[in-house]
Amino acid sequence: MSCLFAGNQTTNKLSGPYMNRLQHETSPYLLQHASNPVDWHAWKPEAFEKAEKENKPILVSIGYSTCHWCHVMERESFEDQEVADFMNENFVCIKVDREERPDVDQIYMEACQVLTGGGGWPLNCFLTPDKRPFYAGTYFPPMPAHNRPSWLQVLMNISHAFQTKRETMEDQANRLTEIIQNSGKKFTGSQLKVLKDGCPFRKDLLDKIFQNLERGFDKLDGGFGAAPKFPGTMSLAYLLNYHYYTGEKTALDHVLLSLDKMLMGGIYDQLGGGFARYATDTKWLVPHFEKMLYDNALLVSLLSDAYKITQKEIYKETIEETLEWVEREMTHAGGGLYSAQDADSEGVEGKFFVWDRAEIEQALGDDAVFFCGFYGVKEDGNWEGKNILWREWAFEDFAEKIEADPSFLKTKLAKARQKLFEIRDKRVHPGLDDKILLDWNALMCSAYAKAFSALGHEKYKIAAVKNLQFIKEKFQQPDSPKFYHTYKNGQAQYDAFLDDYAFLTEAMIDVYEITFDTEYLLQANRNVEYVISNFLDDTDKMFYFTSAEQKDVPLRRKNLYDSATPSGNSTMVRNLQRLGILLGNEDFRQLASDMLLSMKGSIEKYPSSFGRWTSAIANEVYGIPEIAIVGDAAIEKARSVQAIFLPQKTLMASTVTNNDFPLLANKEPDVDTYIYVCQDYTCRQPVKTVAEFVQLVRSI
Repeated sequence: MSCLFAGNQTTNKLSGPYMNRLQHETSPYLLQHASNPVDWHAWKPEAFEKAEKENKPILVSIGYSTCHWCHVMERESFEDQEVADFMNENFVCIKVDREERPDVDQIYMEACQVLTGGGGWPLNCFLTPDKRPFYAGTYFPPMPAHNRPSWLQVLMNISHAFQTKRETMEDQANRLTEIIQNSGKKFTGSQLKVLKDGCPFRKDLLDKIFQNLERGFDKLDGGFGAAPKFPGTMSLAYLLNYHYYTGEKTALDHVLLSLDKMLMGGIYDQLGGGFARYATDTKWLVPHFEKMLYDNALLVSLLSDAYKITQKEIYKETIEETLEWVEREMTHAGGGLYSAQDADSEGVEGKFFVWDRAEIEQALGDDAVFFCGFYGVKEDGNWEGKNILWREWAFEDFAEKIEADPSFLKTKLAKARQKLFEIRDKRVHPGLDDKILLDWNALMCSAYAKAFSALGHEKYKIAAVKNLQFIKEKFQQPDSPKFYHTYKNGQAQYDAFLDDYAFLTEAMIDVYEITFDTEYLLQANRNVEYVISNFLDDTDKMFYFTSAEQKDVPLRRKNLYDSATPSGNSTMVRNLQRLGILLGNEDFRQLASDMLLSMKGSIEKYPSSFGRWTSAIANEVYGIPEIAIVGDAAIEKARSVQAIFLPQKTLMASTVTNNDFPLLANKEPDVDTYIYVCQDYTCRQPVKTVAEFVQLVRSI
C-alpha cells in the first residue's frame, strides 16, 4: 500500500482545543494524532491496565510519519467525533509509530499477513486485553467501498463479536500467536543434515545463489523484477562480491546498469541529492518521493564499493551529493541523523520536487533548451502534467548529440541546477521526521566510513566519528551496556532492539578501520557479548529481535529476512565473522558458522530475501582477508589499502607493537612499514608497497 506523509500537520493540529495523551510523546507521527477526538494511548502500561480492568479489546493502529494513507484514514475516521466516540466507548485505542516500535509492528503485521494474505500501513490490529491479536487489516474507508467495509462497520462487528463470541476470539488469538511464534522455523534447517555434505560451504553454492538472482534481473532497466522497483542494495552488493571472487562479468554489469539507471532516474533527486524510497515504474522515473535515511545509507555504501572497482566519476558525484543532502537537511547539531523526509508538501505528493517547463524556461532563459533536453523536461510533463527531472543521457553522449564540449556542458548544467535548487529551496519544504533512531544512524555511520575509504574526504571520517560520539552520549543507558532505540528533544527511550546493536557494532568495526582506535573494537566486543547474553536462542542459534529483559510485547520474534534494511541476524553473522578475526575469538566465528548452516537452504533458494546472508556465506566459502600494517607509515598505507575493493576484509594498522590483538601481535615496527596478508592467522611474506599488496591478496 502506498504510504506518504501529509505535510506539516503537526504544527497546525497541536493548536486545536482538544489534546489527548499523545501530546506528551516525542514521535512526530504520534504528535500528529494528539488532537484527534480518539482517546489514544501510546504503547505504555496504563493502556493495558485499562484494557484488563475494563475487559475491553485493544485497537492498535500503527503507521509512520511519511505514510499518506495513514493520514487519509485519520482525516476520514479518527477526526470524526461519532467514530471516535464509538472507539472510545468500546476499545482501548493505542497509536504506534512503527519506526519507534518495530517490535510491536512486526508482530501485528505478521498477524495481518496471516489473516489477509497482505499487509501495509496504516495497520489496524485488534487484540485481547493481554495483547494477543485476533483480527487485523490495513486501510478502511469511512463508507463501504471497493469490497472493503467501512471503518465503523469493522468496529461494530469486532465489538459485538468480542462481547458475544469471546471464546471464538480467544481461540483465534491463540492460533495466531502460535503461528507468529513459530514463523521463523520454516527458514532454518537441520545442521546435522547439512553437515552430512562434508563441506557445507562450497563454491557451487555461490553459483546457485547467483543463478537464482540472475533470473530476476531486469536486463533493460536494471534492478530486479517489475514495478514497483526497490533498490535491492544487498543483492547488488552480493553480485559485486561474486564478481570479485569469480570474475563473472554479468554480475558486475548488472550492478553497474542498476546503479546507472537509478542515479540517472527520477528516484534520485537531480537537484538536491539523495534517493527516494522506491520507483513506481520499471524505468526508475517516478519515485515514491519520500527519502529515508536507511535507503541512502545502503546506497552510499554500495556506490562506494562500485567506485573502488570502476572509478566512475558519476558514482563519486552521487556519493558527494547524497551526503551533502544528509548534512544539509538530515543532521542534528550534535551529529545525530534524522529519520525521513516527506513525499508531500502542501498536501500534494511530490509538489516540492516537480516542475512545469515554463518555470524552468523563465528561470534559465536561453539555457533552458539544453537543460530540458538533458533532464527529460517536456511541455506537457512526464508525470501527471508535471516534470520529474531525470537523465536519459550520459554527459559525454549528450554533449556529442548537441555538438558541445563535455566539460563546458557539465559546467553549464551545474550552474543551471544550482539556480533551480535555489528557486526550489524557497518552496514549502516537505515535512521532516526528526526523531533519531539508533539503527538507522548506525547504518549511515557505516556509509560515511565507507565513503571515506572510497573517496578520502576527511569530513566523512569526522562525521562518522561524531555520529558514534552522539550515539554514545545520547543513547547509552547510564552505567549499563544497554542502549535506547530512539532519541528526540533531549529524551531517549525504549530499550534497543537487535538491529540497533547489530548495526551499531558494524559501524564501530567500520569506524575502527578508518581511525584505528582500538576502543571501537572493545566497545563492539561489549555489544556482542551483551547481545549473546540477552538475545540469543541457544536452541537454534538465532537471535530474537527483543531482549530477554523486555516484557511489554506478547511474544519474542526472530527476524531473518533482509528486507528494506538488513536483518539483525544476518548483520550479527558478519559482525561475528569480523570480530572473531580481529579479537581472536573462535567462539564468535563458530556461532556465525552455526547460524549460516541453519539458513543455508533458504539463502540458496530465496537469495533476494536474504541479501546480506548471501555475502556472509561468501565469507565462509572464500574466507576473509586478514590485513595488518605495522610501521611508521602504517596509517598512510592503510589509507591506500582502504581504497581497494576487497569484500569483507579485516584491516588493522598500527605504528607500534600491540600484542592485545592477534593480527598485530609479534609484528615489530621497523624502519620500513610492512603489509601483512594472512588467512586463518597464517601469514604470507610481508610486502612494503601497495602494488605488491594487490598482487599478493589476489593470489590468495
